[in-house]
Amino acid sequence: MTEGFFITFEGIEGSGKTTQINLLAEFLKNKGYDVLVSREPGGTPLGEKIRHLLLDPQYESMDYRTEILLYAADRAQHVKEKIKPAIEQGKIVISDRFADSNLAYQAAGRGLDYEIVYQINDWVIDSTWPDLTFILDIDIKEGLKRARAQSFDAEGDRLEREVDEFHQRVREAYLKMAEKDRFALVNAGESIENVQKNIENIISRRLF
Repeated sequence: MTEGFFITFEGIEGSGKTTQINLLAEFLKNKGYDVLVSREPGGTPLGEKIRHLLLDPQYESMDYRTEILLYAADRAQHVKEKIKPAIEQGKIVISDRFADSNLAYQAAGRGLDYEIVYQINDWVIDSTWPDLTFILDIDIKEGLKRARAQSFDAEGDRLEREVDEFHQRVREAYLKMAEKDRFALVNAGESIENVQKNIENIISRRLF
């Protein structure tokens, strides 16, 4: 493969994205691919500072418009500094979350205008949408239980502390996205090994 390939992972809190991203990266490296793994928010030095602002519970009063613009700032830097250069070098880029997170969390979850959220993202990523997006689906109560168990704070970060209704709207938005061609829906409620196998089967049909 001479051209780069852009993969993203999406899902509600506690869906197991980080675990599966690491497993997929190792699988692809063993196949001889040059792989870059990154995350959002974060992925760059500037982005990591923005990540702290976005997830810190002390900023629970953050306005929703402030929130979407912070995500946009993080993503603009991420695309310019890491994602685009890696794709142009022929690498497989795997990102833990990307623009679809804003469509699920800020548009569906927060109730912000979908078109505005989409246009902000399309502008900052310079139309660099993923080639393939895995959506790891899990029941919200199970997902939040997992997420909070791994958090430094028993109540979770700023997003994990949101009410169940918010997380359910996010999950439903992801399920709606999964009906489109770019997305692959994976049942994250199964064992790590089964989820890994399903993801590897899907990526094998796309790349090999």
